[in-house]
Amino acid sequence: MRKFFWPLIVSISLSLGILLGGFIVSASYRGKTGFYTNHNKLKLNRLIDFIEQEYVDNVDTDSIVDRTVTTILEQLDPHSIYIAKNELQSVTESMQGSFVGIGINYYYFNDSIAVIKDIVDGPSFKAGIKPGDRIISADGKVLFGKNVTTDSISKYLRGDVNTNVQLEIYRKTANKKLKVTVNRQPIPIKSVDIALKLEDGRGYIKINRFASTTHEEFNTVLKDLLKQDISSLILDLRDNGGGYMDQAIRMLDDLLEKNQVIVKTINKGGMEQVTKSKGTGLFTDKPLYVLINENSASASEIIAGAIQDNDRGTIVGRRSFGKGLVQRELMLGDGSAIRLTTARYYTPSGRSIQKSYKMGVEEYNNDFRTRYTHGELYAADSIKIADSLQYKTLKGRVVYGGGGIVPDMFVSIGNKHGDDTIVLLMKSGIVSYFVFQEIDKARDTFDKMSKDQVIDYVMSDDKVFKAYVKHLESNKLFFKLDKRKQIVKRFLVGEFLSQLYTAEDYYHWMLTVDPMIKKIDEKVTKK
Repeated sequence: MRKFFWPLIVSISLSLGILLGGFIVSASYRGKTGFYTNHNKLKLNRLIDFIEQEYVDNVDTDSIVDRTVTTILEQLDPHSIYIAKNELQSVTESMQGSFVGIGINYYYFNDSIAVIKDIVDGPSFKAGIKPGDRIISADGKVLFGKNVTTDSISKYLRGDVNTNVQLEIYRKTANKKLKVTVNRQPIPIKSVDIALKLEDGRGYIKINRFASTTHEEFNTVLKDLLKQDISSLILDLRDNGGGYMDQAIRMLDDLLEKNQVIVKTINKGGMEQVTKSKGTGLFTDKPLYVLINENSASASEIIAGAIQDNDRGTIVGRRSFGKGLVQRELMLGDGSAIRLTTARYYTPSGRSIQKSYKMGVEEYNNDFRTRYTHGELYAADSIKIADSLQYKTLKGRVVYGGGGIVPDMFVSIGNKHGDDTIVLLMKSGIVSYFVFQEIDKARDTFDKMSKDQVIDYVMSDDKVFKAYVKHLESNKLFFKLDKRKQIVKRFLVGEFLSQLYTAEDYYHWMLTVDPMIKKIDEKVTKK
């Protein structure tokens, strides 16, 4: 199993690294043009000029400059990054919370665009496009075959608001082609994955990142949950790599009493800025639980640190990522940008939770592997804590700085070694691809099944489980899953419910066996 475990971890770590590097910003900064000239700047300019004018071969100096900027920033810290102009739009869209398009989730499945789901009341939904439809062309441009790229798909499906695109689709269930006109509209990229009232009366909100619309989304769903008279709130920040710092601060305004310290920042000149809660009083008098794990970073850690240091709630899970740096976005004048670290932040008690990056970016990003090797993901007493970095909360509890937020209630990544591998596997895209493939074989049958029938279809025997194992093996992934069959089946059911029904159905199913939710249940029961 170990043979296939580490490649999976590496791929996930790389994805996380992109997320952490791309999303951790406090505010967009596009002013200040008074840059001074020095000999180093002249040296670089002359070097580029010499290469363009004198070098024996023709070279792409733009790509050389891009790599040079990236290398320079890597010498500073792991979170000061360069964003090329061809990447900036997508990065900006993800943080602005919307883009203009037709409103579908899709796979490039067997050399064609296969619709997984369309957004309810979105442009494609209103135009009559259904899950399982294949998009053959857009405005006459063929969109199937081995030569179709992701860029070309985006080019024809996205566009300006209120413009039409004529799609030719193939509906497999009816075995016919259709022409559909779709009016492009703004498509929200939501920060709040789900907000629901659990069966025990607790509210649950899952946030995937901190974009420009996050507080607005959070405030809206929290007010709705309060109308349902929730007894407490679970705020799930697991795998949330951060984002705009101001959005985390505004969320804490809703969770803390007025004038309680939220965060402290210190810039290059040593100037300290203390941010305190405005105290909206929205949710300050009922129990609060914040879920974190090793992928919760930056703005997620600001929330966890403020809740912990002010003794407002209970932090549940595993030690967070450990990012205590603040970046600003600076435009370079050619459509590209950098995100440059301009300050460090500290929790209300004065803790810096930034982990060390003295050993370089590669070692920094391999921290998950280090934690796994040391056993920290399975046992709280394996967490390395420096006694010299002790701090105290408002009520005098001891907390620690150094590298991430250490939870008040530890929850292992798995019941036994190897469970973590399976959980990571079952959260990967290969699961959703497999489930789509299974549904696509008999969509008419699945469309007529109730939720209970879908659950029974997966759980009652091993037919789907064996098909999934075979699917993995066809992709050269070999796992011994028999001893963890129930974990695998549970995730498979969740994906079937997600694709056939709603996000609410998925979360209601998955949260009933979530280890962190069960840990909270145990605490409440003991009381």
